Amino acid sequence: MNQQQNYCVIMAGGIGSRFWPLSRNRMPKQFLDILGTGKSFIRSTFERFVPIVPAGNFLVVTSEQYKSLVLEHLPELRPDQVLTEPVRRNTAPCIAYAASRIAAADPEANMVVSPSDHLITGEADFQSVVREGLDFVAGTDKLLTIGIKPSRPETGYGYIQVDTAGGSEGGGGAIGKVKTFTEKPNLEMARIFVESGEFFWNSGIFVWSVSGILKAMRTYLPEVEAAFAAGRDRYGTPAEQPFVDSIYPACENISVDYGVMEKSPDVYVRCGDFGWSDIGTWGSLYQHAVRDGQGNAVGGGGEVLTYGTSGTVIHVPAGKIAVVEGLEDYLVVERDDALLICRRENEQHIRNYVEDVKYRFGEEFV
Repeated sequence: MNQQQNYCVIMAGGIGSRFWPLSRNRMPKQFLDILGTGKSFIRSTFERFVPIVPAGNFLVVTSEQYKSLVLEHLPELRPDQVLTEPVRRNTAPCIAYAASRIAAADPEANMVVSPSDHLITGEADFQSVVREGLDFVAGTDKLLTIGIKPSRPETGYGYIQVDTAGGSEGGGGAIGKVKTFTEKPNLEMARIFVESGEFFWNSGIFVWSVSGILKAMRTYLPEVEAAFAAGRDRYGTPAEQPFVDSIYPACENISVDYGVMEKSPDVYVRCGDFGWSDIGTWGSLYQHAVRDGQGNAVGGGGEVLTYGTSGTVIHVPAGKIAVVEGLEDYLVVERDDALLICRRENEQHIRNYVEDVKYRFGEEFV
């Protein structure tokens, strides 16, 4: 495999509303050091892939609003490596744009697509999986997704079922044909999935050849693919951004999972176990945070005193003091001009709270 033909696309346009009020429109989750590692999520993502992909072959897809933040966190990148979306249109248009841009420069390229805000503790094992995946898809139309061995019946993740009857591919036997995708099952179904041994968490990390994903999009999302294909001569020129700005709003708002992966017969999964989490909610952060003897996860740099409090996430900024008494399994999170106090079990309601805040008090608070 020619490493110079490997590209990495980092999707970094989300606002992380489930992490409000820590994640805000002006500074979303991917640019924060929520775990206290000394690095933002997007910085950690870049460093995870740079041993596999040359720095000049990275593309970050984000909003124009965050372009300067991306370059601040990833100074190795040139400004033209940051692709900006005029509006959010889910992952399929994002990937179609990036793949079309890469194809204009190198039609034989392979690409790995990753969200910008995941935690992976076993990075060496992960990098081995990605290299294996790039070898597997090179020169083919096969579409590969990275699956995670489930450690619990999690209802917040999508699941991938491996076709055990179809055998495996890829030499080592770790790559299998995908049988079904299932989005966020209920707890009973999640337990059945985990006990069966046939289901894996869907990490949202993909590996494919550029020609393979564009061919699949021509088949299953022809209007999206055609829209970006029309700009072939504009990519890498000053005409690129005006062209993208003109076509993006009309693109279908659809995920690549639903638009392509669930329909194509050429989808495979490479299953791994390398300490992955999407850190998509305060609950997932709690699972990975350092906790005290009462099970409280305290962060943010502020000073905290707890009394009769357990199982609670407390995040207050430096320079602040918080005294928390009598809470069990709560979230207490402050940032700037906003404070959230709610039960951890109700964290799925945070997006609704954010909408209510925006409606009642204005955009500046979200």
